[in-house]
Amino acid sequence: MASKASAVWTGSLKEGKGTISTATGVLHNANYSFATRFEGAASGTTPEEMVAAAHASCFSMALGAQLGGAGFTPEKIETEAAVTLAKTDGGFAITKIALTSTAKVPGASKEAFETAAANAKTGCPISKLFANNTEITLDAKLV
Repeated sequence: MASKASAVWTGSLKEGKGTISTATGVLHNANYSFATRFEGAASGTTPEEMVAAAHASCFSMALGAQLGGAGFTPEKIETEAAVTLAKTDGGFAITKIALTSTAKVPGASKEAFETAAANAKTGCPISKLFANNTEITLDAKLV
């Protein structure tokens, strides 16, 4: 299975602008620009925001799978991902992804939950994508 998206960019880096669309239509001509990416402008998205959404959703699904494999059915898993873009010696790079997750899992012990969360962190495909070049932290709590 291949998921598809497209981007269109017009103009120079600082003055230009672009749109991003996904094949499913979930994103349709979503705006992005230098200002949204590097200056904190609120009207538009960034590649890093989309990576954050991808990682939060991937981790949540992976945690659900890990808990299910251990015999638990999560009632709710909420995950946030904060992606840090920083200037490095090699140029700009995603240097850190901080995952923060809370889960309500009836019957799960703290130990079982922590094991499932650790396995989900390393096993989620988005984590694997960044594993060798980006610091990934996890703050997971059973509520």
